[in-house]
Amino acid sequence: MAQSQEPFNEMDSLRIIGSMINTARNQMTDNGHLYLLWGWVVLVCSAGQFLMQHVLHIGNHWIIWILTWVAIIYQIFYLRRHEKKKRVRSYMDEIIKYVWIVFSILMILMAFILVRIVRQPEYINLVILVLYGMPTFLSGIILKFRPLVVGAIGCWVLSLLSLFITPQYYTLLLSAAVIIAWIVPGYLLQSKYKKENTAS
Repeated sequence: MAQSQEPFNEMDSLRIIGSMINTARNQMTDNGHLYLLWGWVVLVCSAGQFLMQHVLHIGNHWIIWILTWVAIIYQIFYLRRHEKKKRVRSYMDEIIKYVWIVFSILMILMAFILVRIVRQPEYINLVILVLYGMPTFLSGIILKFRPLVVGAIGCWVLSLLSLFITPQYYTLLLSAAVIIAWIVPGYLLQSKYKKENTAS
């Protein structure tokens, strides 16, 4: 039985692929909510630890990082609700998800290793600073969102700056890093999301 269907040419396939990528990119950038969540939580914790340790001279200054567990619990519920609303799960979603999973595993492993070997908690902040750049840079490249790429490079520049300052200020470098890598891009993503949704 002959079919009168026209052949599917390269331009059609490129248009469909482009459309899929744009759809996935819009889904992943979302409203910048998680970048802002973690940016502000880490900023409060790092700046708060510096204040508690070096200004108020509180012994258990590290306790402020318990706030990150609250953020983790919130993120789990947020992502579950977000997944239920999502109709399509794209390949880009999967790639970015695993980029951040790898980052989390590396950060936990390096923290444990450094605590055992170096026994100087301040140096953990330097490793985290270097690692922050990795998922941020890759996410920026995959999503084609330049502020994330710039933020990642900023993290690496700040890690080099640590060579010229004393360890007590490393937590402040962490504060600066999340501002340029997560908070600023998060607000830019939020603005982009609002414009796209207003236009549509």
